[in-house]
Amino acid sequence: MATIPLPNSRTDPDGSATIRVLSYNIRSMRDDTSALARVITACAPDLVLVQEAPRFFRWRKKLARLAAASGLVTLSGGATASGPALLCGLRATVEHTEDVLLPLTPGLHRRGFATAVVRFGRARLGVLSCHLSLHKDERYEQGGMLLDHLAGLGVPHAVAGGDLNERPHGRTFRRLAGELQDCWTTSPWGGEYTSTPTDPHQRIDAILATPGIEVLGCGVPLDLPGITDDDLRAATDHLPVLAALRVPADA
Repeated sequence: MATIPLPNSRTDPDGSATIRVLSYNIRSMRDDTSALARVITACAPDLVLVQEAPRFFRWRKKLARLAAASGLVTLSGGATASGPALLCGLRATVEHTEDVLLPLTPGLHRRGFATAVVRFGRARLGVLSCHLSLHKDERYEQGGMLLDHLAGLGVPHAVAGGDLNERPHGRTFRRLAGELQDCWTTSPWGGEYTSTPTDPHQRIDAILATPGIEVLGCGVPLDLPGITDDDLRAATDHLPVLAALRVPADA
C-alpha cells in the first residue's frame, strides 16, 4: 500500500487533539541503538509504547538515553513493568502512571503493563503498553486483564499497543479487537507486517483504540521521510507500528 502523509500532531480549537502513537518492540536495545533512535525520531511520536525495554543493569539510564536521543522523556515502565514502557513528548501533560505486574505462571516469563493517563489540550487519554505471553492460554487471560486495566483507567478514551505474540485470527487478538478498534484494520496505512524486518510475513504487533477515537491511519512506517530499510533492519527484530489518532476533548 502506498504511503501517504499522516496528519501532524496538533490541538484543535474545540480542545480535541491529533496525536501520533508508536508501538515498538526494541529487543532490550541489544541492536543498533542509533538506528533505533533515528526511526523513532522520524515517526515524530507523541507517545511511544515500548516492549522489551531494558530490564537489568542500569536499565533506567539506558531507557532515558534512548528517550533523549529521540527527543522524548521516559513516562513509565521498564523493569518495574517487566519490559513494557512508555515514552512521551513534552506536549503531553501527565496525570497518572502505574506499572502493573501480571500473575506469574511458574516456568513462564513474568509479564506486565506500563500504563498512564495523559492530556493533550483538553483531550484525556489512557495509555497501556503490553507484551503478551507466548503461551496461548496465558496470553488469552492477559488479553482479558488488558481490557480490564484499560477500562479501570477511568477515562473515556484509551489506546493500547504492543507485541501481542499472535496474528489477527488468533483468539486473543480477536478478543481485543472485539472491544477495541484494531487501528490497522480501521484505517490501514503504510505496511502491514511487523515481523521480521528482514522477512516481513506476519502481523503480531498492533495499536488498539477505544471506539470514540478516530483512527486517521495506522501501519508500519516503511516510506516515511527519514526512515531507511537499513535502519529498520538494524534497529531491532520487529518493525514499528505508527498510528495517527484524533482524540475528542474531555466533556
